[in-house]
Amino acid sequence: MMLRLREGWDRFLLYFPLVSMGLLASGTYWLVRSTPPADGPAPQKVARHEPDYFMHDFSVRTFDAQGRLRTEVLGTQARHYPDTLWLEIDAIRVRSFNEQGRMTTATADRGLTNEDSSELQLMGNAVVVRDADPSQSGPTAQRVEYRGEFLHAFLNTERVRSHKPVELQRGKDHFTAERMDFDNVEQSLELKGRVRGTLMPPPSTKP
Repeated sequence: MMLRLREGWDRFLLYFPLVSMGLLASGTYWLVRSTPPADGPAPQKVARHEPDYFMHDFSVRTFDAQGRLRTEVLGTQARHYPDTLWLEIDAIRVRSFNEQGRMTTATADRGLTNEDSSELQLMGNAVVVRDADPSQSGPTAQRVEYRGEFLHAFLNTERVRSHKPVELQRGKDHFTAERMDFDNVEQSLELKGRVRGTLMPPPSTKP
């Protein structure tokens, strides 16, 4: 009996290293199959709404293909957000020129602008003024001024919107409303809510 036990133990010791190596190889193969490849696509990081750089007492200018000044944006401080590619600006001041050289200015306590400064969101004491065009005649040539706590201006398409109370002065005509959508190119003005307006007759031309 003791002899058989010793023979069994000797066989176990003889094959134990081989069995151990087989188990180790199987475990290593499973680990390699379960681990994702190192050169695989890395998971994309979700951009958080946090500024990636700041500017102080700055001026940013954009130019057209002929080198003419198209837009100038100034402010006391700006924060750039990589997730939206917008600038948030304190004490924003903007000058913009269309293809004919007619200037539009905008000011507010705070503003948001996109990369090419063609779109503005103005908040707090917002004012947008489009200068008169002395070379033209009619409503499109008159000076236009918008005032409100929020104004959304699209400078390239000459459009101004607001979902908050606004005041509009075009030439000598004056309007107030709770909401507004003004398209200067199409010469369409949509006022909603409590609307009040004063229309002045055009100056008479005596022969």
